[in-house]
Amino acid sequence: MPHHRYRPAHERVDLPSTDRAWPSRRLEQAPLWVPVDLRDGNQALAEPMDTPRKRRMFDLLVAMGFKEIEVGYPSASSTDFDFVTHLAQSGAVPDDVTISVFTPARRDLIDRTVESLRGLPRTLVHLYTATAPTWRDVVLGRSRAEVHTMILDAATHLLRRAEERPGDDMRFEFSPEVFNLTEPDFILEVCDSLTELWEASPDRPVVHNLPATVEIASPNVYADQIEYMHRHLARRDSVILSVHPHNDRGTGVACAELAVLAGAQRVEGCLFGNGERTGNVDLVTLAMNLYAQGVNPMIDFSDIDTVRDTVEHCNRLPVHPRHPYGGTLVHTAFSGTHQDAIAKGLARHAEQAAESGVPAAEAPWSVPYLPVDPGDIGRTYEEVIRVNSQSGKGGMAHLLHTRHGLDLPQAMRADFSRTVQRVTDDTGRELGVDELMDLFRSTFIAPGEHGPLAPASWSTREIAPGTHELTYSLERDGERQVLRGKGNGPLSALIDALRGAGVEADILDYAEHATGSGPDSPAAAYVRCRVGDATAWGAGLDTSVLTASVRAVIAAVHRARNT
Repeated sequence: MPHHRYRPAHERVDLPSTDRAWPSRRLEQAPLWVPVDLRDGNQALAEPMDTPRKRRMFDLLVAMGFKEIEVGYPSASSTDFDFVTHLAQSGAVPDDVTISVFTPARRDLIDRTVESLRGLPRTLVHLYTATAPTWRDVVLGRSRAEVHTMILDAATHLLRRAEERPGDDMRFEFSPEVFNLTEPDFILEVCDSLTELWEASPDRPVVHNLPATVEIASPNVYADQIEYMHRHLARRDSVILSVHPHNDRGTGVACAELAVLAGAQRVEGCLFGNGERTGNVDLVTLAMNLYAQGVNPMIDFSDIDTVRDTVEHCNRLPVHPRHPYGGTLVHTAFSGTHQDAIAKGLARHAEQAAESGVPAAEAPWSVPYLPVDPGDIGRTYEEVIRVNSQSGKGGMAHLLHTRHGLDLPQAMRADFSRTVQRVTDDTGRELGVDELMDLFRSTFIAPGEHGPLAPASWSTREIAPGTHELTYSLERDGERQVLRGKGNGPLSALIDALRGAGVEADILDYAEHATGSGPDSPAAAYVRCRVGDATAWGAGLDTSVLTASVRAVIAAVHRARNT
């Protein structure tokens, strides 16, 4: 591949030399989030949103708690213009939400943009122009000085139009598009002149938004560029320093996080990262990354499935199933080792919560492989562990326990795992939790209820202290055979009775437990028996512990004889 055709970042733009401080800082609070799904994300769609889809997306963003929303590019299309006027006329904008609109630095387009805002009391007009040398030469055909003059002319015109509407609360934002490929001194020159022109003050700050329009360097370079601006912008307390990273190198999230460490106060992006080329920075991942560090993201993701479904409907683009936090499979483990660790972690979490006297949903979270509690974002624990040919005994046991109340003995789990492995290898698909229970029932329970040794009836009584007698009626070859046995308990009496049928068996392991609370909850019994040189597990379920135990013995004996 002809890699020699491409130049590294330091050969394409003057990078500021800086005594960088950002590497030692920590992310301790959320920046201002500004979703641009309705403008930048919408421009990237093969089928841009119509008003109903735009309104659905807008309502979602409001419900999630965003306080500033960029809603369109009114001068670009009648659809965008009409949607902005729709928001004004419908009363859809809450009192604490600011509407942002986007416009190029051209007088006629500024006029069209300002006209769309009529009736909206709090707005921000986002002015932009490309400033990088390649864009100046190839796209604009203007020098540095000419581009600066063009920006000042447009910004002055915007100010005059705002002054014509003194009752409106209209603020300003400027984006030097392709900031990360523009000379730092030129960006400072332009931004400082606009801060002065727009008479920015701490109570009416201007937004200077510095886009990584096309990623061209590793995230640390972008952080250095942002820190340089943070340190050198004039009237810094009157400027909200904003970033708008794209994802051309796949590092948009890292660029945004490092930029905030470097002094950025505001981040523009899209839910799930939609946008031109490889997309805008992903606000879901950014906000949830903070949440996973114990920082309030100030945005509500407690029903992330609804967020994802709405975005997919409005964008008509799927969200990747392994997307961080929001993908359908993001919390799902198929690997046996992962499943075992998660199952043990969830059990430990429940124990520690009970010991602390707090609900599990409020206890500190520390579960292997799960950076956040899926329940916090509206996901179910049934999605966490799923079974296919890669799965292990721990995960299967966890599913049977959480969904059906079964607590398989450790030694039995390996036996069941082999059974599941054969089925998933043969079918090439995963098993749902109910299918898993059906397979467990047919393998370990059914032989004790329907197999050739299943009793037609049985009864037991204590004939003397410590001595039990069991009577066992068996249908064999169309005839009923009645067997009797004695032992120090009902199960030992059952083993003695089976000798009358020619079956020599021994009980090697036994366990039982309730599967739920209340008298109607079945009891589960698990028995491992040896018949000759073969051993096998059996299980029984019944509201009577003794009945479940008898069936488990019969199932184990039947399976051992057929091994």
